[in-house]
Amino acid sequence: MALTVFIRYQIDPFQREAFREYAQGWLRIIPRCGGDLLGYFLPHEGTNDIAWGLIGFESLAAYEAYRARLKADAEGRANFALAQSKRFILREERTFLENVEAA
Repeated sequence: MALTVFIRYQIDPFQREAFREYAQGWLRIIPRCGGDLLGYFLPHEGTNDIAWGLIGFESLAAYEAYRARLKADAEGRANFALAQSKRFILREERTFLENVEAA
């Protein structure tokens, strides 16, 4: 079973560029740690405080292994610290979605 982790972020709309920097960091870190990065998305028009990240995995076990590698990754820890110090993420939600495949 393949799954996608759908991350919904509520961001400070006045710190949009700080979130962009954070997301750009994940573009390098996530693939290195074993995630299939489908993308990070900033609001363009309409609601200005919601952003998304989508990451694919072969299984829940693959996701758990990725999380362990992420916690051990120096650049990953620095990116988490960036978000904490600048406080541009107000809320984060994770939803695990099963990919629907053709029969």
